[in-house]
Amino acid sequence: MMKQRPGRGARILGIGAYRPRRIVGNDELEARTGRSDAWIRRRTGIVERRWAEPGETVMDMAVEAAHKALADAGVAPDRVDMVLLTSMSNVRQSPGGAPEIAHRLGTGSAALDLNAACAGFCYGLGLADGLVRSGTADHVLLIGSDKMSDIVDPYDSSAAFLFADGAGAMVVGPGDRAEIGPVVWGSDGGQRHLIAHSATWVDHRDQPELPWPTMRMAGTEVFRWAVGEIPAVAEKALSAAGITAAELDAFVPHQANLRITDALAARLALSPDVAIARDVQYAGNTSAASVPLAIDRLREIGAVSRGGRTLLVGFGAGLSWAAQVVRLP
Repeated sequence: MMKQRPGRGARILGIGAYRPRRIVGNDELEARTGRSDAWIRRRTGIVERRWAEPGETVMDMAVEAAHKALADAGVAPDRVDMVLLTSMSNVRQSPGGAPEIAHRLGTGSAALDLNAACAGFCYGLGLADGLVRSGTADHVLLIGSDKMSDIVDPYDSSAAFLFADGAGAMVVGPGDRAEIGPVVWGSDGGQRHLIAHSATWVDHRDQPELPWPTMRMAGTEVFRWAVGEIPAVAEKALSAAGITAAELDAFVPHQANLRITDALAARLALSPDVAIARDVQYAGNTSAASVPLAIDRLREIGAVSRGGRTLLVGFGAGLSWAAQVVRLP
């Protein structure tokens, strides 16, 4: 049982996922990046990833995942009070994508965009939980959708093979008990340069000879930070939920790199019985979409049962992080 909080509880009612049709293997990227299939597998664990079609948008993918989550939850679109979109790759500056998604789903609900990069979905889940528990909303549709192929340089030998596209969604609604544990979150803007765009739009406007701004990452430094700092965040989330790692059924970290996932699992000393999400092998790093996509995959293969206690941990650009323990529907 997770630690109870006063007032009504919130729970996850349904989950949905969208994976683009196009599968991109490591061999396809070798000529662009100079990284061989063997090198990519050894350093990241990634075998293949999905890329969206050129005309497919963050909002297109989000709508597909949202329809599946609503169907899984048995909640009609007109019962949604808030659409939360978390994304770092919407190439349209404004308006945000959430109002478009709400319109296309047929709901006139409130709609809000959130950019916390790869930690975004766990940030959004913390907000959705608070909205439902407070009574501000009865049903929140939370979507993580990223088209990283739009914002990463396809020739970047340090990052192009990591990132991919996709969307995942959850419906959060009221329950008799708290099935979403307290969120543990934070940021360190002093290290914002480790994952950041190469220039601003103003830089490019004023100096058009600059390369088009793309997202760059200092991979070695980010790896060390994640392995060194994120286990403590995970431990705090377990403590906040009132459980120990021994009571977990599943562990779903942001799917950044298989080596990071395995290192985090080792640092937490997880039991061999705990299902560990390794969706990154065949989905790549989909930023805000990675956590819900990984959960969907665990459910699809039957690795976690209904009500399974699952530790979610998101971390990435900002630098930002967020974690919570949930029960899966």
